Amino acid sequence: MFVIANFLFAMAIILDVVLTIYMWIIIARAILSWVVPFSRSHFAYALAHGLSRLTDPVLWRIQRLLPLRGMGIDISPIIAILIILFLKYFLVATLFDIARNL
Repeated sequence: MFVIANFLFAMAIILDVVLTIYMWIIIARAILSWVVPFSRSHFAYALAHGLSRLTDPVLWRIQRLLPLRGMGIDISPIIAILIILFLKYFLVATLFDIARNL
């Protein structure tokens, strides 16, 4: 049983790290979306493009579900971060608890 417990513990840690990294990528994309229009740096454009490619699949689905295009501000990063936090506090915590109780 300790093998399964260690496996679940490792999966919980990896999932926690991946979700945290993805959350910071979404935050960086949101900040760069404000900065890039005023920048002339090719690095900033390349970084914004790369971050957009990483986050667009998730944010596009949220934007499709919540058609709030006329608001003038995109709240899909906030919703994505809330979903990530829910997954971290529910799913990761549940995996830790299951691993601890095995």
